[in-house]
Amino acid sequence: MREQLTAIRATATDALNQADTLAALEELRIQYLGKKGELTAVMKGMGKLSAEERPIIGQLANEVRAEIEGALEEKKAALETAAADAKILSETIDVTMPGRRSTKGKKHPLTTVLDDLKDIFIGMGFTIAEGPEVELDYYNFEALNIPKDHPARDTQDTFYIDENVVLRSQTSPVQVRVMEQQKPPIRIIAPGRVYRSDAVDATHSPVFHQIEGLVVDKGITMADLKGTLEVFVKKLYGENTRMRFRPHHFPFTEPSAEVDISCFNCGGEGCRICKGEGWIEILGCGMVHPKVLSGCGIDPEEYSGFAFGIGLERTTMFRYGIDDLRLYFENDIRFLEQF
Repeated sequence: MREQLTAIRATATDALNQADTLAALEELRIQYLGKKGELTAVMKGMGKLSAEERPIIGQLANEVRAEIEGALEEKKAALETAAADAKILSETIDVTMPGRRSTKGKKHPLTTVLDDLKDIFIGMGFTIAEGPEVELDYYNFEALNIPKDHPARDTQDTFYIDENVVLRSQTSPVQVRVMEQQKPPIRIIAPGRVYRSDAVDATHSPVFHQIEGLVVDKGITMADLKGTLEVFVKKLYGENTRMRFRPHHFPFTEPSAEVDISCFNCGGEGCRICKGEGWIEILGCGMVHPKVLSGCGIDPEEYSGFAFGIGLERTTMFRYGIDDLRLYFENDIRFLEQF
């Protein structure tokens, strides 16, 4: 047994000297000192020794174990130091190399114009209201005086989740929800994404943005609507901008109008942007229909109101002279970095 211990000491020392990884070192520890290791096996056989030999062999076995454990710890420390040194060398920064300039992001043009619109209307006392994009048919159509099978639904063909749930085709449902939950006076704008089943081209997209406004109070007239919109267009397009109303029809307003502004590019003389007309249509508006008010629990004999809807993509196109709204969504850095 003395010869076995001497052989284990020699082979273990040689193997530890040759180990070059921590994984290999762990394998050697298990091989010699583990529960089924070579040294453990020898020590389990000590019961067969005579009483005179047992203390001598036991002392030798402990010496061999201590030497192997000491050599393991020493080798482990050396390997860990070597690994740390190698990591430091591999992560060394060459300060003579040219640096990489970090690219700063900026606001999307739609976000920039939306923020400007919010500032204008908040400055006039409006608050911002939000509502769900997945909407009930009732709020998207029926509460806005557009019953089932009404022809007006054809111009707002949207995406149906089922018979009673749709992707909203306008942000007008937010107005209805606010009127149901809040007593007049009301003065809100409702910006957000809307959806319509339109083919994608330079001026149409199945996903776009609207900002709708609503004012309800006692004594609200068409003059209040006109004054509000005049402040809006002059702040957005300049003090020299002129505005005109054209009669139109919307089921949820009566009377209704389309609003044009003098072309900001040619000043009304006629150009490519306004197609030679001198005027550009920017939004629809009107006085809130009495049926819509009464459906929301507001007495139309006591209160009146006006509403308007602005297309964010179109407004942004006019502001920056963009001729294809698909550019907004293609994430082309060459386009976006201009703004």
